[in-house]
Amino acid sequence: MSYWTASVVGPYRRLSAELRLLLALVAFEVLALVGYFALTDATVTNPRYVLYPFVWINVGAVAVLRTTPASATRHVRLVAATVAVLYFLALAALAGLVGLELGAHTHSHVHGFQFTMAAPGWGPRVGYAGSLVTVNFVPYRVLGYLALSYLVYATLVDAAAAVLSGVLGLASCIGCSFPIAGSLAAGAVGGTGVVALETLSIDISTLVFVGAVALLAVRPRLRRPTTHRS
Repeated sequence: MSYWTASVVGPYRRLSAELRLLLALVAFEVLALVGYFALTDATVTNPRYVLYPFVWINVGAVAVLRTTPASATRHVRLVAATVAVLYFLALAALAGLVGLELGAHTHSHVHGFQFTMAAPGWGPRVGYAGSLVTVNFVPYRVLGYLALSYLVYATLVDAAAAVLSGVLGLASCIGCSFPIAGSLAAGAVGGTGVVALETLSIDISTLVFVGAVALLAVRPRLRRPTTHRS
């Protein structure tokens, strides 16, 4: 092994497994971004929207890696897992990732699978529209909501149902749905207010998502009983 290789590999091996995984993830994201913009005609018009998906992915990954659910009975784990699944489905439904097709609207939709390339994190996007259900896979949203759901599971197993952080988790999805809600509220709020909400929807949802992850990741540790020396 050369001196240069040893000087790089040596310190890397001394890093924790979590940090090594995070560094590998960031390196992959950088390569994906460089490759996407080098091989396509896409251009960066607003850098923060290119980076926001990686905030969701990386923050969620770090929180999941650092969270280990407490020991619990099979019944408790089953109940917590059921709640976590319902929580994920609620977030996905509010974000428009899943939906039901009802009534006369079904005939106007293009049925089947759709594949769309987009900037890493935003894509690749895979969608399915059926006669009863629609499903849209947006990588950073799905991974972010999976991370939140896992943290909800860990929180419930740890007997510390964090109501506040759960509300924040839902708020992160409501923030991303501002463009949809805006069309309904346009008459009452006025065009300027709605446009402002639409412009900041991703910013707001990202900020609240990070807050929700932080609260869900920290609260189980804070709620664990401490031992007192006699």
